[in-house]
Amino acid sequence: MGRVENKVALVTGGASGIGFATAELLAAEGARVVIGDIDRAAAERAVAAIGPRASFHPLDVTREDEWIAVTDAILRDLGRLDILVNNAGVVLLKDIEATTLAEWRTLMAVNHDGVFLGCKHAVRVMKERGGAIINISSVAGLIGHPALAAYCASKGGVRLLTKSVALHCARRGYGIRCNSVHPSFVDTPMLESMLALTDDPGKTRSGWSAAAPLGRLAQPAEVARTILFLASDDSAFTTGAEIVIDGGMTAA
Repeated sequence: MGRVENKVALVTGGASGIGFATAELLAAEGARVVIGDIDRAAAERAVAAIGPRASFHPLDVTREDEWIAVTDAILRDLGRLDILVNNAGVVLLKDIEATTLAEWRTLMAVNHDGVFLGCKHAVRVMKERGGAIINISSVAGLIGHPALAAYCASKGGVRLLTKSVALHCARRGYGIRCNSVHPSFVDTPMLESMLALTDDPGKTRSGWSAAAPLGRLAQPAEVARTILFLASDDSAFTTGAEIVIDGGMTAA
């Protein structure tokens, strides 16, 4: 039997990168997985790759009406929601002086408001049965980076929102656990988009790899395995925690 057998999961941004690796692994471990994404074509390819345990529902994480629609549809069609992975996110490689207010607000709408809305509506539909919420933060939510002003702020907010949700649910007796995951540089399309903005992508990739004492980038599947642990009953006494997946970057 799989570690999340017969559970129902919603993975935002599940069409690529960490989200796809997570959706694929949860399905392999027995869950019914709904991919919530704004990229219909990529999400449909992801569903086809994963197989019959996966489905797609359009979701712009910045819109509360779409969160209500997807969570209500999951209850109607699948009967329950056991796992939410708040993975959808964007990055902006700019320092505080270069970041415009419009860019700040756009990034915050996805990375922070989207996680807030996900937690809010997951709690709404989970509180009768319990469940697990996993919020994807970053090492940039633990330590600063001069060229990631808005991103650091958003991911730091995710870290403490996670703890607030965990305490609220525990004290209300909802049986909902909420934890955050903090990867460092992961070999994903988002990382490639960041590299493309640098003067020397090859040199920058090497530098980012060397930033981890283990000497390489993380792989999406490695992050997904930690998310699986937090989604499963193996982590039944873990809530409000921050799990770091950084090859030792923040150990020094």
